[in-house]
Amino acid sequence: MRIPRFTALPVLAAVVLTACTGGPGASSSPTQGGSASGSVPATGECTVGVSWNNFQQPRWAATDKPNMEKTIEDGGGKFIDVDANLDTVQQLTDVENLINQGADVLVLLAQDNKAILPALQKAKDNGIPVIAYDRLIEDPDVLYITFDNVGVGQAEAEAMFQKQPTGNYVLIKGDPGDPNASTFLPQGWDNAGLKDKVDSGDIKIVADQFTDAWDTQTAQNNMEAIIDKANADNVHIDAVLAENDSTALGVVAALQSKSYDIVPVSGQDGDPANLNNVAKGLQYVDIWKNSNELGKAAGAAALQLCQGKAMGEVTLPDGLIDPSVAPDSLTASDFTTPGPDGKPDSGDENTVKSFILKPTPITADTLNLVIDGGWITKDKLCEGVDAASGPDACK
Repeated sequence: MRIPRFTALPVLAAVVLTACTGGPGASSSPTQGGSASGSVPATGECTVGVSWNNFQQPRWAATDKPNMEKTIEDGGGKFIDVDANLDTVQQLTDVENLINQGADVLVLLAQDNKAILPALQKAKDNGIPVIAYDRLIEDPDVLYITFDNVGVGQAEAEAMFQKQPTGNYVLIKGDPGDPNASTFLPQGWDNAGLKDKVDSGDIKIVADQFTDAWDTQTAQNNMEAIIDKANADNVHIDAVLAENDSTALGVVAALQSKSYDIVPVSGQDGDPANLNNVAKGLQYVDIWKNSNELGKAAGAAALQLCQGKAMGEVTLPDGLIDPSVAPDSLTASDFTTPGPDGKPDSGDENTVKSFILKPTPITADTLNLVIDGGWITKDKLCEGVDAASGPDACK
């Protein structure tokens, strides 16, 4: 069984030192479910291996990766990573390669939460703790680090219902192999009242479409077909609940290519092109997930897992995470999963340790938040926006 190895170097940043005070003699408790065990040796460094499912969605390379990497390296660790390029088979090979390169902790952004299970088992067999990053892996032995994805869905729907409380809605979902797309975000929509509005007749769902790999072009193709059918049926589309920003870009492109009315469109992630669309009035709401902070959380947690800390004992250092998005508890807390079938309360749920960060809804009226937060420059946000008629953030 692999033994986690980590020595705190004298150059550690103060905030990471707070997180990594174990050193020799630190707790040698196994991670929840026995994912790692053994004492922390006096020499050696922590190697954190990260398997990304893709870099096509811009946030992973632009925000999550650099913050995770910096936190790990500031803490004296070594960061190695690889991009599976949306290929579930390649991701299994990538994880095996990361293990062979000496990874002491793995951070997995799964392309498919079922297809990734052999890689998770490989990590367990080698005594390597696993962080399920932003996408749930249904296994009680992972540490799950993400945003409140049910809350994201709820915020999307609440904003859209405020703008368009009645009418014909299109639902553009993400990849069906991602629990965020199939379970958490729709659950949030229903928490906001979508099912009730459908049952009452206030809202009619005229199309409900998943989008393989969350791909923008696929979303555009699907939305164009939906528009063609709506036109043929003499049905007007009044709003589009799109689950994330890459699908929202496809929706907006489809509306433009079909010369369709501007209708409210939702999204999430805070991608620059989408925030620019919010400023232009082409996307109504974008749920900002400040993934700078998510990357920091994963980096700090990985360093502690390298020390042999149990997952339930991992604690984020004070001051590491922006208070506006920080989880309710800085110590890993229990999270009840929906279970392998994706249906909450079905009796096959798992309990995993987790850090759940908080999202922030952004509309034209609150664009100043992403500027003030250093997420995007005013010039980039307001590119192509008429300063006279555009939102206050662009004046």
